[in-house]
Amino acid sequence: MLPEQRAVVPLKIFLVVLFGILVVFQTLSLPGQFRYQAEQHPEDADVRWILTGIAVFLVLCVQVVVVATWKLLGLVSADRIFTRDSLVWVDVILGAIAAAWLVVLAIFLWVGFHADDPGAPMLLLLILVAGTVLGLLMVVMRALLRQATTLRTDMDAVI
Repeated sequence: MLPEQRAVVPLKIFLVVLFGILVVFQTLSLPGQFRYQAEQHPEDADVRWILTGIAVFLVLCVQVVVVATWKLLGLVSADRIFTRDSLVWVDVILGAIAAAWLVVLAIFLWVGFHADDPGAPMLLLLILVAGTVLGLLMVVMRALLRQATTLRTDMDAVI
């Protein structure tokens, strides 16, 4: 058994755990937190639903990445990772990262113009830079996967 195949099963287990935790956050924890904040600070209660929607959307983006990673792991297990099918799932991951990045950028800009202290804008800037690095890394990985897929297709044609 190849080392990457030995990593597939534990990774799938942790993806299921991660997905479950994300569902709990999405349905219970985040809405409950924003409800509690609205009760404690009634003057800010009008943003409760906006913040809940944004938080649920960002968690949804992570869930999309988890599902796409699961599908890619299935392709690895079936020794079909170097096919055009894998590029579709990498594109799904890139789309989810881009959507989340755009939402965080909008939040960063809004908070940046309304913040009293630099803490929140700096944290959002860190998240933006990390998201940019992750997105660009995925672009590079997609290019490598595309090259490997082309080489594999060429090799299969020769054999």
